[in-house]
Amino acid sequence: MNLLIVDSMTWTITVLGWFIVFVALVFLIGVFLTVPKILTWGTKRALRKKNRMAKKDVAVEDDELVITGETNAAIAMALHMYFNEQHDEESNVITIKEVKKRYSPWSSKVYSFNNVNFPR
Repeated sequence: MNLLIVDSMTWTITVLGWFIVFVALVFLIGVFLTVPKILTWGTKRALRKKNRMAKKDVAVEDDELVITGETNAAIAMALHMYFNEQHDEESNVITIKEVKKRYSPWSSKVYSFNNVNFPR
């Protein structure tokens, strides 16, 4: 048995698969590096427009627009705590009550056997 024989189609699929993965990774790195720059640019633009409308001449520094990881963590924790308080406190006790069902001839199998015509 020659299990180690690999044809050219297998190599093509392997190389193409690796190429697709690396291209996707490079694309994602580009997206993750560009999105913060775009957001900062949009925020600066909005602040400049707001300052022009208020007729103020205030320069916006890059350090003022950066939100640190600690601030993001505090905001995330506050939102988590707020949304968890929206629910009522439950007792965590499950009560099962037995309900007696009324008899219904519509679901009885006895009546279905009486209507069968057997050959005699």
